[in-house]
Amino acid sequence: MMKRNRLTAVALAAACLTGLSTGAMAMEVAGFEFNGYSRGGPVFNHEDGVKGGLSLGGELQKFRLGNEGDNGIEVNFARTFDVGGVKWKVNYMPAKWGSGDISTEQAFVEMSGFSFAPEAKFWAGQRRLRIQDVHIVDNFLMNYGDNQGAGVTDIPIGGMKLGVGVFTGDKFDSNQPANVKARRINADLSEINTNPGGKLRVLLTAVSGSGQVNGGSGSGISVSHNQKDFLIPGLSNALFVQTSSGHARIDGQFESIDGKSAGKRVFRIADSINWQRGRFGGQALIAYQTNKADVTGVETKDFSLGGRGSYAFTKNFKGLAEVSTTTRKGAGPDQRLSKVTLAGALALSEDFWSRPELRLYVTKANWNQAAALANAASFGANGKTSRTLVGVQYEVWW
Repeated sequence: MMKRNRLTAVALAAACLTGLSTGAMAMEVAGFEFNGYSRGGPVFNHEDGVKGGLSLGGELQKFRLGNEGDNGIEVNFARTFDVGGVKWKVNYMPAKWGSGDISTEQAFVEMSGFSFAPEAKFWAGQRRLRIQDVHIVDNFLMNYGDNQGAGVTDIPIGGMKLGVGVFTGDKFDSNQPANVKARRINADLSEINTNPGGKLRVLLTAVSGSGQVNGGSGSGISVSHNQKDFLIPGLSNALFVQTSSGHARIDGQFESIDGKSAGKRVFRIADSINWQRGRFGGQALIAYQTNKADVTGVETKDFSLGGRGSYAFTKNFKGLAEVSTTTRKGAGPDQRLSKVTLAGALALSEDFWSRPELRLYVTKANWNQAAALANAASFGANGKTSRTLVGVQYEVWW
């Protein structure tokens, strides 16, 4: 599988680049898209092989600055063609993370410009439909796609836009076992104007299947509200209220469809703010999430509070600071973990979102005995209740 994926990635990249004129960059060719994401770098003082990943396990509990310790790259190639006013695009994204195989993250074809629905975009294959993330915890809270499927986006409905997708449990690189099936439908309604500068978005999820633990059904609903110039100019706010059950995941994807694991019931409320005021930018998050397993009834309650600030001392040098505290409540004693990271970063501009960044960081994390015991196989090994990480990391998207 790895050899096939490598050959596929190389062949497609070569095919895309073959169309470039002499001396031209990929992004200068009409209809050609070349974008991606990558991060990596050395951690100098790690112990027990722990280079990052200091988290209690909640989906919004890994505050990432100076806490990733991994290496990876995702590269997206796309080419758009226009035939008689109908546009069609072929898209392929290979990815390589750590020592894992090269995987196919996206491989789909999209068509638009039909006379009966000029704004709608029809697609089939495997594609990401990532709606909105909170960057400092590296999580897309609303995110459907990522499996083999088909659908349509950007259907205009009275000033709003509707997207609909149907999916199987298969991936481009792998299929579900013959006796295990999963199907999912998502409906995404966006551009719902609520107030000046404010917009609502609703994502619905319904799952069915067979050969799954405790039945194959599931459902979910996510509602987000985004507000520009929240309280003061330059500050934006994103509020999320979400719930899911069974084999539907809280973000809109599948939950545990391997035929060996049960689903769960999840509730989440999260609020994120973003700001850029002159040289000072940043993002902060407060979140609460409950998870209750369908079969065992085991329940966890996760709380997260943290933020990252960025101050540009010059156009190309920023100081970064990230502070967070997280709690996990469950059957045993409460687990707690706190982290502080300080970093200096070389960047292209003063903006918080400017990339690439080259960062020299120092991270100090502390946790209680309950967290050490629950994570004895990783950062809590040998009863450790604190760690310090020093490293250099690059992060880039283009």
